Parts: sequence; structure tokens; C-alpha cells
Amino acid sequence: MDHRRHYSFFFLCAVAALGLATFKGIHGVEFVVTNNAETTPGGTRFNNELGADYTKQTMDAATNFIWNIFQQNTDADRKNVATVTLTVENREGIAATSGDVIHVGADYIKGIQGDIKTDFNGVLYHEMTHVWQWSGANSNTGLIEGIADFVRLKAGYAPSHWVGAGGGDRWDQGYDVTARFLDYCEGLRSGFVAELNKKMRDTYSDDYFNQLLGKPVDQLWREYKAAYGG
Repeated sequence: MDHRRHYSFFFLCAVAALGLATFKGIHGVEFVVTNNAETTPGGTRFNNELGADYTKQTMDAATNFIWNIFQQNTDADRKNVATVTLTVENREGIAATSGDVIHVGADYIKGIQGDIKTDFNGVLYHEMTHVWQWSGANSNTGLIEGIADFVRLKAGYAPSHWVGAGGGDRWDQGYDVTARFLDYCEGLRSGFVAELNKKMRDTYSDDYFNQLLGKPVDQLWREYKAAYGG
């Protein structure tokens, strides 16, 4: 073997390893995944079709995507979260997040139809948003859930059963309804959701919509409905 090529190979490997370590160092967040339902059909399916490594990679990708959506470019902009944990367990419902811990139902995983990764990723992006978003002291649950689904929408994981643009009964109905409305507001002012999230760091007021878009939120909702046929 040409020794120069031999040394070059190992040099490039060392550089690649250094780059990977640097990326992890810059990111600064540890992702932990545990499966407490391994003996159930859903827990078995998680291990066989998703797995801890894939889930941690998706949590990492979601974190970077969310920081970008929220324009959180520095540590000062973000929540001080060192570790995010996801646990698969026997529980009712699809998933729930408490602080920096995401709980995913094994029965949900068992029952996923179609592409399991697409469905799971959508849920995971929603729940990861709850980890990182500012919630305005939890004063408007519908908006909080809507922002999480807005992130899911922008990531390309909106499921087919969601309402279309213009759907829903009120702007803070939550989830897909509010996500579609926020997407409309984002079209009126690029970066609107990032600015709204920033304002919600400590508290929340409906007047934030007026401050950012120059119109009361109820008026914006009426105009949104009218734009899509009422």
C-alpha cells in the first residue's frame, strides 16, 4: 500500500470523527429512549420497526428543525434542557409530554396504519415541540397544541385526516385547526410563529396577534375563513 494514501485515509477518518464529536458538542442535548412495554405487541413493533437509535436520531433532527422554526439561534433563546427522554409504555392515548419527558403509548404504535415512520415522526415532532416551545404559563392550551401541530405541518408530516385550510369552528380550537390558521398568519408575516412563541416566554395575551399583525385575532380568524370560502 502507498503509505501516503494509508496515512491520508486515517487522517480523513480522524477529521470525520472530530466533526461528529464537534456536532454533538455544539448540540449539547442528550436523547434517551426506553421501551417499558417490550413484551406487548406495540413494544415489540417499536423495537422491530423503529428502534431506539432511529428514534434518537429523529429527536435530534426534530430539535434542530424546531429551533430553526422558532428562530432560536442561541442558548439564551431556548429552554435550558440538557436531556430529553422518550418512553414507550402501556398508556391510553397516542402520546403526551411532561417537561422534558415524552410518553408514547404502545397501543398507538401497534395500531399505526400505513408507513409507521411517517406517522411516528409526525407525533414525535409534535411532542418535541412541547419540549422546546414557550407556553405562556399554559394560559391557552388550544394555541399551544396548535403551535405543535404547526411545526408538524411545516415538517411535512400532516396526516390525511387533518382538516383542510379554512376548517374548524374557532381559531384556538387546537391541533390541526389552529395549525392551519397559524400557517395563514405566517403567510401574512414571515416568522410570525417564531415571534409569537418568543412573546409567550412568560405569559400570553390575545393582543400578541394585534401587536404582530395589526389586527385582533378574531378579525384575523374571520378573514382567514373568508379566504377559504367561509
